[in-house]
Parts: sequence; structure tokens; C-alpha cells
Amino acid sequence: MKRIESLTNQWVKETKKLHKKKYRDITNQYILEGEHSVQEALENNGLIDCVITTDDGLLKYKSILSKVSEEQLVVVTDGILKQLSELPTPQEIIAIMKKSEELTGFGEKILVLDHVQDPGNVGTMIRTADAAGFDQVILSEGCVDVYQSKVQRALQGSQFHVSIVTNVALDKWIEQAKMRHILTVATALDDTAMSFKELQLTESIAIIMGNEGQGVSSDVLLHVDKKVYIPMKGQAESLNVAVAAGIVMFHF
Repeated sequence: MKRIESLTNQWVKETKKLHKKKYRDITNQYILEGEHSVQEALENNGLIDCVITTDDGLLKYKSILSKVSEEQLVVVTDGILKQLSELPTPQEIIAIMKKSEELTGFGEKILVLDHVQDPGNVGTMIRTADAAGFDQVILSEGCVDVYQSKVQRALQGSQFHVSIVTNVALDKWIEQAKMRHILTVATALDDTAMSFKELQLTESIAIIMGNEGQGVSSDVLLHVDKKVYIPMKGQAESLNVAVAAGIVMFHF
């Protein structure tokens, strides 16, 4: 067990850099915060470098920390923990994770995100995909970094249950999916779209959700098999993308 009490400690300085994507990419590491997320990582063979807690946390999270080796445990002061966390009142348990190797095959039920940039939306959609029984999530080039702390908090451990592939060129990916007889369906608001309820259920499907403001890009819409919309009875012009994704995923 390592104990660190100085805010100027070099390890603390290097770990704080993981708040920035540049350093997450360089080190191939990211920060995972909170009791539930760390527990999910431990129970699902997440690649944990170390687990950080305080003296109070040693007692509070005793059962979780019993699964952590002495070499992986780092005890810090409350001040250091606040420096490493991005939350105003952090839970007293943080893990430094190694990024998992991305499996680039094809799932059976796939959620595809096209330039979705809000961290909460991305995390919520991946978590909902997990809940709906989808086995893979594809993030296009231009999506928010899935290893950002806000995304990780919204995921609540679902990143350990589904395959996540990032920085994908969607036009090429869609053509490859079609070759594997995966139905590609994008949400769209135009005259050629049908109600999602009219679409025949199929064993293998990829549901494509677009950017919060622009929707699915026109280039992607040219390549998909079907375009669908969600009928709305009220006066709202549109739904939040994460809500829309949940409706369509649970339908399938």
C-alpha cells in the first residue's frame, strides 16, 4: 500500500493530467470515480492500475477494497482526493484504469453514435444500450471522448458490459455492416422516413443516432438501409437524443 500526503507529489501531478484527453491518449489511462463504477470494474475484470482512497475510505469501502491487491492501493489525504476528482464533493474512491483494447468485430444489436458531443448523452445512451440488451456501441469520429470523466460517471459501469469502438469512419463501417446482413437504421426527420413502429423486427440491427443539433449527418443517411422517426403527440419539436435512442432500442 502506498501513502501520499503531499499535494506537490509528482505522482499526484501526473495523475491530475488525466483530466485532459491529450494525456489520456499518451498514457492509455483514464480516471474512474465512485463506489459503483469501481465495484463494476473490479467485478468485470476491468484493467485497474490502482485504486485511490482516504483513511476514512479504507473503512467505508472495506468490502470493495478487499478485492484490491496491496500493490494497487493508494491512500491519500482529503485534499489530494479533491485534486484528483472533478466532482465538488467526491466519493472517497477513485480508480486509475488502463483503456481496454477495442474489439473491432460486429455485434448483433448495435448502437451507433454519429458526432454526439454531450458527455451525459453519450454515457446515458451506452448505459441504455446495455439495459436494452445491445452488445456493441460504435462512436464515430467527432464524438466526445468516451474516457472523459462525465461520460464515465453517466455509464455507471456499463462500459464493462458492452463492446465500445471509437473513432470509426461511419460510411465505411455501414457498408461493412450491410455485407454482414446487419440492418442499418438511422433516425431522421424527412419525408422518406417511416415510423419506427412500422419497421419489421430483425435479428441483427444497427441503430444510428445523430448529433444533438444536426441529427444524423447527410453522408451517413445516404448509406443506411432505412430511416425512421418517432411519432410525437405533443407540441415539442424533437426529443433529447438519449431519450429517443432509448425508445428505439427498447422497441427492438
